[in-house]
Amino acid sequence: MSFRSVMEPILERLPAVARPEKQVLFKNKIMWTLVILALYFILTNIPLFGMSAESIDLFAHYRAFFAGASGSLVVLGIGPIVTASIILQLLVGGGIVNLDLSNPRDQAFFQGSQKALVFVMIVLETLPQLFGFIKPDTALAAVLGVDVWVITALLFVQIVIGGILIMYMDEVVSKWGIGSGISLFIVAGVSQSIITGMINWLPDSTGYSIGIIPRWIQHISRGDLGLMFSSGDNILNYVLIGGGILALLTTILIFAIVVYVESVRIEIPLSHTSVRGARGKFPVKLIYASVLPMILVRALQANIQLIGVVLDSRGFSFLGEFYGATAVNGIMYYLSPINSPQDWIPSYVEASYAAMGYAAPAIWQIALRIGIDGFLLVVGGMIFALFWIETTGMGAKQTAKKIYNSGMQVPGFRNNIASIEKYMQRYIPKVTIIGGAFVGLLTLFASLLGTVGGAGGTGLLLAVSIVYRLYEDIASEQLMEMHPMLRSFLGKDS
Repeated sequence: MSFRSVMEPILERLPAVARPEKQVLFKNKIMWTLVILALYFILTNIPLFGMSAESIDLFAHYRAFFAGASGSLVVLGIGPIVTASIILQLLVGGGIVNLDLSNPRDQAFFQGSQKALVFVMIVLETLPQLFGFIKPDTALAAVLGVDVWVITALLFVQIVIGGILIMYMDEVVSKWGIGSGISLFIVAGVSQSIITGMINWLPDSTGYSIGIIPRWIQHISRGDLGLMFSSGDNILNYVLIGGGILALLTTILIFAIVVYVESVRIEIPLSHTSVRGARGKFPVKLIYASVLPMILVRALQANIQLIGVVLDSRGFSFLGEFYGATAVNGIMYYLSPINSPQDWIPSYVEASYAAMGYAAPAIWQIALRIGIDGFLLVVGGMIFALFWIETTGMGAKQTAKKIYNSGMQVPGFRNNIASIEKYMQRYIPKVTIIGGAFVGLLTLFASLLGTVGGAGGTGLLLAVSIVYRLYEDIASEQLMEMHPMLRSFLGKDS
């Protein structure tokens, strides 16, 4: 028996959210989406029982797009789901695992394998964090009269349960709601960071409020404006970066760019095979694969950093040393992502390293780190964008089948799948690569300048694009509810 024949019965028995037997009404989809969103926010506010205040958040720099909350039940966020997706996409895209994702049986096996791998990744991402990072509360263990390992085991169970809940919540949204749970959770996390960054009145280490609005109200009321604008250095430190103006401008600019680019597309003309005069267009957007492949790039970096952190904590610092979850030297320093101006402006880098007690990197080392991060974002964006469209049914072959099955054809070409696919091959792969590279550059730009609330360039880019796509999905769902025949063309099966 082959490995696949052994695994298929096991994968079919994995617990799954049942698909709706008939089309779900639009109002019910909205209800399911809002219920899962509310449940997500509840879970992010449930702290891990037994966790010490001295614990370190390994994914602190990736919180915005991992959709997790530090120290909460969902501390892993969507990390296991994304990591499992990366592994399978690389295996299938590299031809190591031979699957035709346009074949329903192969697609079912791929989805079942991904779910099984998510279970594995939940455990694998939980264990390293319990070895010195998420620390058990020794005082609580003494009060309860149990050994510390009992509290550690309890933390393990809680984190695993949280990871499983996120996985099934994503499945509920995908089958019963609008969009996907992963997208919903990312938007929720990033939006929360941006709103907090705008209106948070709690003071930081300088004594001023964290939020941009209350901070500037305090500056104006205290008469600080003359001093702040007295020199170029003050403008850089106190106005643009310290005052959050640069982050605010970047956030607005990225929002405008993404909304504009989402409307840039190539429209392929279509005509109906049996209804004379009936014509349509198939849009191939510049960001055809959306910006979700950026999650895969950042998740790959996060897992590389996780390996470095774990090795360094065990005394093996040949890949680089870490201060908490921050790489300060070695290979890991160059592979760590840029998150804000504090990561590359020399004066800020020197101050940060002095506070940590390490020698600051030279300017050429900072430049090399920016170059490597840009390379990973651009090249990784192109590669993962191609993998993404193939695994989500957006490739030329799958699109040609949808067009043919809907009764449409490309004018001037034979009415068969092969001809339509050949025509689609002219545009879809090329636009996907260009879009992936563009999104990578845009992510780097946003990361270099910073964003409101520390959402990060990747997180902001994801949130804006997802909200725009969500708006389109809602409009599409309303249209299909009024005109059910459109579902066959758009490939909707519920």
